[in-house]
Amino acid sequence: MATNVSVTQRKNESAERLIRRFIKKCKKEKIIEEARDRMRYVPPSEKRREKRKRAKRAQDRENKKQRKMIQRYLGEFE
Repeated sequence: MATNVSVTQRKNESAERLIRRFIKKCKKEKIIEEARDRMRYVPPSEKRREKRKRAKRAQDRENKKQRKMIQRYLGEFE
C-alpha cells in the first residue's frame, strides 16, 4: 500500500480543482478501497465466496442482456 499520490498546482488552477484531481487519482489507484479492506481481516473462504458471488452477478447481468436481445430480435418477426 506504499503508493504516493501527488499533484502539483497548474497555472491558474483553483484549490478546489486541485483537490478534485487528487481525489480522482486516489480513486484510480484504489487507495481508499484498499485501506478499507485492510481495516478488518477477511478469511480466504469469505474472499472466495465474495468472488463467486460477484461472478454470478456478472453472469446474471450478461444473461439478462442476451435475453433482451433475443426478445427484440424475435419481436421483429411477429
